[in-house]
Amino acid sequence: MTPALDVPVLDTGAGFRLRPWRLDDGDLALVREASGDPLIPLITTVPARYTQEEGEAFVRRQWDRATRCTGYPLVIERAHDGRPVGNVGLWLFAGDPGRASLGYWVAPSARGRGAAGAALGALTRWALATQGFARLELYVEPWNTASLRTAERAGYTREGLLRSWQRVGAVRRDMYMYAQLGPGGRES
Repeated sequence: MTPALDVPVLDTGAGFRLRPWRLDDGDLALVREASGDPLIPLITTVPARYTQEEGEAFVRRQWDRATRCTGYPLVIERAHDGRPVGNVGLWLFAGDPGRASLGYWVAPSARGRGAAGAALGALTRWALATQGFARLELYVEPWNTASLRTAERAGYTREGLLRSWQRVGAVRRDMYMYAQLGPGGRES
């Protein structure tokens, strides 16, 4: 049996820390706030209607990703007080150990303070430096200018438009693909 992934604790160096999900009041409050956002539940497994049971099930799904070795789900928290403000994750591609995708969201009350960029940068550095990934990918809707800027500030390069790439709610949406290459991802 394959051992579970060891989800790290990372300091972003920018006032935020990344850590594994916990089944506590702070993390459940984050899920509750994210449930009320019009977009987050459409593109993630955050429940569209929050209940205590649904919130706990969401946290257990995050743990299960590490147990099944499909990804590294992390809470973004403020370093000065430990308040959870968002989520960032690194998702592995089955059959291609050199490639992974990342995703992130920040609760509405914490947006505009650099949490997503700090988290994306820290997780990217960790993945490339310590895990040896050759290629990391992000998928962002063209209208999501804040997320596009976050990707670019974290060193990701826009590679192209993927038409009708992802289902968001009941609609298939176009996504820009961004990527960052590690040392093993560059052509010789």
